[in-house]
Amino acid sequence: MSLKKKAKKAIWKLGLDLVSFSPTKHPLARRRHILAHRQIGLVLDVGANTGQYAQQLRNDLGFTGRIVSFEPLLDAHIALEQASKNDAKWQTFNFALGDENKSLDINRANNSQSSSLLEMMPAHVESAPQSAYVGKETVQVRTLDSVFSEIKSTGEQILLKIDAQGYERNVLEGASASLEHIDLLQIELSLVSLYKGEDLIEDMIQYLRTLGYDLIALEDSGFSDPVSGHMMQVDGIFSRK
Repeated sequence: MSLKKKAKKAIWKLGLDLVSFSPTKHPLARRRHILAHRQIGLVLDVGANTGQYAQQLRNDLGFTGRIVSFEPLLDAHIALEQASKNDAKWQTFNFALGDENKSLDINRANNSQSSSLLEMMPAHVESAPQSAYVGKETVQVRTLDSVFSEIKSTGEQILLKIDAQGYERNVLEGASASLEHIDLLQIELSLVSLYKGEDLIEDMIQYLRTLGYDLIALEDSGFSDPVSGHMMQVDGIFSRK
């Protein structure tokens, strides 16, 4: 056994790993390369929560373009505003995106980021008890088409990231006119039913094909069943044909 292999096995015993940070081996390096290759200048961050995705773009991927984040929960949006306050190229909105302009009750999860406009299925709660719903909050919902002209600048290449806890198709249905200007999509895809009425991975991939997007990369979302080890969700990156 080589010295390199022995070192890796020793690190594995600590629950850690060393992976080459290259576009062919590491998901973040791959996404950074894709954004740079496609010259993305604007990221629409749907389901921003407290700004985790945007901070990853800035701190880990070195993204210097504009970010526009959408978060409906009031307390999460306050934290989001705090995270973005010193970043002149990061704008936030306190509403959800969907297929209509209206008010809806969102189910608040104990861990905040699992909050959804849809009912949570038992598989989700069983795999992540901390995600159980603890109440409701009335929020505003807008379509992307209704706000797109306010946030888009001419000539920008755009990535639309959707982490809407099963509401992804609704977001896309409210963006039918905007999508022709969007080059890349990053969407959470469920392998099992986690929210009532959501499209599972096979149906979502097929739906996105009808919208003119091909799947070009997959990332582990980090959500797996702790007992069986079964993966529950992945993130798919799609490119306009």
